[in-house]
Amino acid sequence: MLSVFYFAIPVGSGLGYIVGSQVSSVAHDWHSALRVTPGLGLVAVLLLLVVVQEPKRGAVEARSELHQTSWLTDLRELSRNCSFVLSTLGFTAVAFVTGSLALWAPTFLFRAAVFTGKKAPCVDEAHCSTSDSLIFGIITVVTGLLGVASGVQVSRLLRKRNPRADPLVCATGLLLSAPFLYLAIVFAETSTIATYFFIFFGNTFLSMNWAIVADILLYVVVPTRRSTAEALQIVVSHLLGDAGSPLLIGKVSDSMRRTDSFLWQFRSLQLSLMLCSFVAVVGGAFFLATAIFIEKDRSRAESYVPSADEPIVVPKSGRSTQVSVSSVLI
Repeated sequence: MLSVFYFAIPVGSGLGYIVGSQVSSVAHDWHSALRVTPGLGLVAVLLLLVVVQEPKRGAVEARSELHQTSWLTDLRELSRNCSFVLSTLGFTAVAFVTGSLALWAPTFLFRAAVFTGKKAPCVDEAHCSTSDSLIFGIITVVTGLLGVASGVQVSRLLRKRNPRADPLVCATGLLLSAPFLYLAIVFAETSTIATYFFIFFGNTFLSMNWAIVADILLYVVVPTRRSTAEALQIVVSHLLGDAGSPLLIGKVSDSMRRTDSFLWQFRSLQLSLMLCSFVAVVGGAFFLATAIFIEKDRSRAESYVPSADEPIVVPKSGRSTQVSVSSVLI
């Protein structure tokens, strides 16, 4: 079921390119593309209120010995969970590359076409009529479906023979995406078809991680800390990943640009985007390191028993009260 949920990220991103580029082209204003999002958000909220039913938490893994610990205790224990920390850093690399490509890939493809003479220059790139966003959006949708599905299936097959399959599949996906993304950046000035070909495979391998990373979190973290772990992973991956990577790529590109010519507009962005391949390799290394600890952390989560000095949170009249476990044990 995680794979079905995580289809939404790459598929939604790709549809955003497709719809956004078409609305912007029809309205002759990129601001109009942003007006589609609030309407879709309203539909999503209504569907959540009317259709979705709140499930009972922890019904599948009911363990009476587990209790809700304090937030600081959760953070301390999560920081000691090597598999969680390393997989979060690896997933941050995925977010970094995804965020960079999301903002700069269509612009890079357009500048490459201008540099090679295949398209006419455009003074304001934000208002240029181009098919690059549409094509990139289609590729993102298709590769998202293929990547998430193939990652889950490969991991499921290998898990029967190797308990470290999940982080190894994530590492393989990132390490394989790095050379394809590098080749896509290099071939942009010589062959548009080759560029899209390499982007296709690079994005496919990159998308293999989405559902697997969530699955890793679920079985290396005890049930009472999963919500905190999920929130922490989301914050870290976005804060250090796709939130700042587009800005960093742009700053590096600006610092490398010697003149404002079409040559250096393309070349500086080309060189700065190569950082994505490097980050993908680093992310792969984090997942390889995760494989070292994954069995120990999973076993520890499955056999976890609260210690006597671990503070618990006991609801009392709608308020939280912290007491030591040792004070309530007989």
